Order: sequence, then structure tokens, then C-alpha cells
Amino acid sequence: QVQLAESGGGMVQAGDSLRLSCAASGRTFAPSATGWFRQAPGKEREFVAAIVWTGDYTSYADSVKGRFTISRDDAKNTVYLQMNRMKPEDTAVYYCAVKRGIGTLGLSYEYDYWGPGTQVTISS
Repeated sequence: QVQLAESGGGMVQAGDSLRLSCAASGRTFAPSATGWFRQAPGKEREFVAAIVWTGDYTSYADSVKGRFTISRDDAKNTVYLQMNRMKPEDTAVYYCAVKRGIGTLGLSYEYDYWGPGTQVTISS
């Protein structure tokens, strides 16, 4: 079983930055990838970014490309999401998730474990 805990959410103004952390514990397998997803009120959960644990391959949604950066610290079992030049439309609950298989990084149903989420609110 894997437990994931997101932190770093909060309320900032448009143009500001936030860094989210996703700490994993209780891991008994080596995940293939960790992803960040978000869900705004009344909308479906959407892919934000993902990082593959073997090598440094990363993937981003078009809406965050160039503004968000995903990275990991293997020693801390932690994945980060640095969010810069934030916009009101980035407001959502952000979730991290890990998956065992390779598959497609942007598909939420392929992820096996999820954190409870952290709220991010951007004011204009």
C-alpha cells in the first residue's frame, strides 16, 4: 500500500508562484510514474503534469506548459510541482497519484494510488 500526502496549497494572487509537494510513504513497489491532476468545481479531473521515475521524462498539459515544472527527490520519495505565473483558471484541488504500469501518463484511470488533494486558489 502507498500513502500519498500533498502539501503546499494555498491562496495567492495571479502572477504569483506556489510549490506543491507530494510525499510518498509505505511504498512496497517502484512506481513507474507520478502525476499531478487537478479538479475545479463543476469540472472533470484533468491532467497537469507527470514524471517518469526511470530517467527524467516529463509530460505537461498544454495549459501549464512553460509555467509549471515537475521534479522529484528520490531520497525523500517526494515529487514537486513548481507553479509559476499562476492564473485564476489554475484554481482547483490538486492531486498527486502514482502508477505501476507505463501506459499513458495523462490518463487518470491508469493511476493506482491517490492523495487526498490540496486546494489551490488564485485570485485575480
